[in-house]
Amino acid sequence: MEAAVQAKGLSRRFGAVQAVSKLNFEVAPGEVFGLVGPDGAGKTTTLRMLCGLLDPDEGQAIVAGLDVTKELDRVKDAIGYMAQKFGLYGDLSVEENMDFYADLFGITGTTRVELKTRLLKMTRMEPFRDRMAAQLSGGMKQKLSLMCTLLHKPQILFLDEPTNGVDPVSRRDFWLILEELVRDGLTVLVSTAYLDEAERCHRIGLMDRGRIVLSGTPAELKAAMPEKCYAIRGRNLRSLQQTLKNRQGVINVELSGAELHLFLAPGTALLDIIADLDLEAERITPTLEDVLIAEIHSLDIKAAA
Repeated sequence: MEAAVQAKGLSRRFGAVQAVSKLNFEVAPGEVFGLVGPDGAGKTTTLRMLCGLLDPDEGQAIVAGLDVTKELDRVKDAIGYMAQKFGLYGDLSVEENMDFYADLFGITGTTRVELKTRLLKMTRMEPFRDRMAAQLSGGMKQKLSLMCTLLHKPQILFLDEPTNGVDPVSRRDFWLILEELVRDGLTVLVSTAYLDEAERCHRIGLMDRGRIVLSGTPAELKAAMPEKCYAIRGRNLRSLQQTLKNRQGVINVELSGAELHLFLAPGTALLDIIADLDLEAERITPTLEDVLIAEIHSLDIKAAA
């Protein structure tokens, strides 16, 4: 099956900053693929190159079987792109914004009515169709952006941190809508800094410094982590964190809620690390956050060496 999205050696530099470096990955049709990483990892730049909003310095972007730099008009018909920042018109109502975008896409008559009705119902925005966009909550603004992005029925949806700054309930609702769209055959490429959202993706690529450093399903990435991971509970966690960091065989130790997550190098015995300390320790399956932090920490060590 031909990939819906392909990045082949994509690179982009802004002055002295290498934002994206020789990026390679594929997204299958009907898949939710997440680009996950810290701010500055290159997620937004990657999405903008794949959508034709930025030209790559090197490499090739293939979307819906089309070369983005050579067939941009056809690519635009096949995709929807939702940026981080709310970009609709605050002095127009929800329905007026939808009508404006329908005009842009040439959607008229009964097709327009049916699409608007379906989208308003799916997002539960029917009661707010006459409300000015500027008066919507953050979550409602994101739903309105999504509806306008979907009006021309794209095959592939690009979402750049779509729930950034949105309350947890609205984030959950947004993802329920995405899951319904994917069941109908939509392909989604989403960037996010939220690890709970990454868990909802079929596959993810962990990005750091313009590269994908790990890729796979969330379960695969957690199972493949070579370091042993332990939950550490005790008093004065910050002081305990510094003590553990300085011990031989400790790869990293990070605060995680009311406990520490301790990563030990293969072959290191836990008792050798904590025998003289008053604490509780339990072997755990690492979270995606653990995987991301451990990988970036490892890369930092290599870069400093």
